[in-house]
Amino acid sequence: MSRADSVSDATGVSKLILKLRYHEASRQWFAILFVLLVSLLGQPQEMLLYVGTVIAVVGMVIRMWAAGYVMKNKELATTGPYAYVRHPLYVGNILLLLAYSLASSLWWAFLLMAFLLWFYYPPTIAYEDNKLHNIFGEEWEKWSRNIHALIPSFKNRAGSVKSDWSFKKSLMQNGEPIIVAYLIWCLYMLYTK
Repeated sequence: MSRADSVSDATGVSKLILKLRYHEASRQWFAILFVLLVSLLGQPQEMLLYVGTVIAVVGMVIRMWAAGYVMKNKELATTGPYAYVRHPLYVGNILLLLAYSLASSLWWAFLLMAFLLWFYYPPTIAYEDNKLHNIFGEEWEKWSRNIHALIPSFKNRAGSVKSDWSFKKSLMQNGEPIIVAYLIWCLYMLYTK
C-alpha cells in the first residue's frame, strides 16, 4: 500500500496527483532537479549569490545535524534539532530551495519553489506526523506537544537524551554527506558564471 492509498481512495487523475504528492522519491528528485536547473540556468547577481550561499550553508548544516540523529521508524528522534522542531530535515530543505532561488537570481525560481513547497510539504508533514504518532504513540504525543512542525521553538525545548549525533547515521540514513557535496558543486556552478 502506498502513502496515497493510506489517506484516500481517489481514482483517476486525482489518484495520480495524490500518489505524486505522497511519493517520497519524487519529492527528493524534484528538489535535486530544481537545484540543478537553477544552478545551470542561473544569472547570479553578486549580493543575492552571497546571501543565497549563507542560507544554503545554514540549510546544509541543519540537514547534516538532523540526519545524524534520526533512526527512521526505529527510534523517535527528540534530541539535537528535534528538540526544537519536529521536521528539521524539511526546514533544511526549505532553506535550500530558498537559497538556490536567491543565488540563481531567476524570478521564476521563486514560483517553482513555492509550487514545490505547496505541493509536497503539507501532505508529507501530515503523513509523517500521523505515522510517527502511530508508531511511537504517547512518546510522540508528549514530545510533539510543544514542538512545532517547521518553526523552531527555543523556549519549549523537549526530548530526552537518547543518542548522540553520528556521521554514520547521517551517511547511512540519508546519504547526507553526498547530498552536501552535490549542493556545494551546484553553488560552485553558480559562482563560476
